[in-house]
Amino acid sequence: MDKKQKLFIPGPVDVADEVLQAMSRPMISHRAADCVELQGGCAEKMQKLMFTDNPIIFSTSSGTGLMEGSIRSCTKKRAIVFSVGAFGNRWYEIAEGNNVPADKHEVEWGNPITPELVDEYLSTGKYDVMALTHNETSTGIMNPVYEIAEVMKKYPEVVWLVDAVSSLGGAKIEADKLGIDILISSSQKALGVPPGLSVCSVSQKAIDRARTVENRGYYFDLVQLYKYAVDKPHQYPSTPSISHLYALNVSLDRIFKTGLENVFKRHEENMRFVRSWAEKHFELFIKDEKIASRTVTTIKNTKEADLGALSKELRKRGYVFSNGYGKMKNNSFRVAHMAERTQEDIKTYLDNIEEILGL
Repeated sequence: MDKKQKLFIPGPVDVADEVLQAMSRPMISHRAADCVELQGGCAEKMQKLMFTDNPIIFSTSSGTGLMEGSIRSCTKKRAIVFSVGAFGNRWYEIAEGNNVPADKHEVEWGNPITPELVDEYLSTGKYDVMALTHNETSTGIMNPVYEIAEVMKKYPEVVWLVDAVSSLGGAKIEADKLGIDILISSSQKALGVPPGLSVCSVSQKAIDRARTVENRGYYFDLVQLYKYAVDKPHQYPSTPSISHLYALNVSLDRIFKTGLENVFKRHEENMRFVRSWAEKHFELFIKDEKIASRTVTTIKNTKEADLGALSKELRKRGYVFSNGYGKMKNNSFRVAHMAERTQEDIKTYLDNIEEILGL
């Protein structure tokens, strides 16, 4: 087994010892009052992090599970998927795999989805669901959801699904202010918890729509998850990962103890530090900081470095390197700066890259 490595990949992230220790707490019954209290406490804290009054649903799965449950449960007519990279494409692949009628508009990687593009599609009246990735880790771009939200106000009948798996906790996403119907995230990114738990906020509009949709599946049926989380309340249809709820509860306490604005500021400062380093030695894939990811930076491999060899040498030194993703593999690499990663950690990591490559 490898010695403990520092992860500079876009998830999973290094997890604080206090959070890991929480996962070793003794098991309790998932129908007992103390588990209801645990899930309810996590839900209240997630509402604060998501800036929402909407109910919170948990899923013992990766974020992809709730993405599947959302687009399958809420699409009665047709979904439009807007993609800026590999994980935007996943929305469409999920729809296809579940026989959900859907269209996809994929922009050239490196470009954001614009409000005008959203308006162009929704104005046709063909769609009752719109799916979007907030933060695309393959390219390091963050879609301008606040501008897109203004367009969404024109289409109150459209259910808006947002994948914030790699951004929630690292960037401010005000679900209610934006009018997002289902905001999805996952434990192993900026929330600072091991992989295996996903979470979403869900609006009444989304649930009302889902109740009219047939064949919503079983494990990821949004109506069933909602029924247990809200009507019970704070339970789960099957047996949840209680250990993950313990860990999430502790991690959220750590986030709020630091202060949300301080956490968001730390992510922005880390982003700027990495971007400055990349501009000095390589080239940024996303030039415009306004749409740059706060949690991961994609860097063009302009020096044509042997990224495989770099990865091996970094592993010997105790670091896990992130190559480019999908069609960007080998011509780019990524530096993650999410969760509790400090600027000192990042500087040491980048210093090692400089030394190995002779920069």
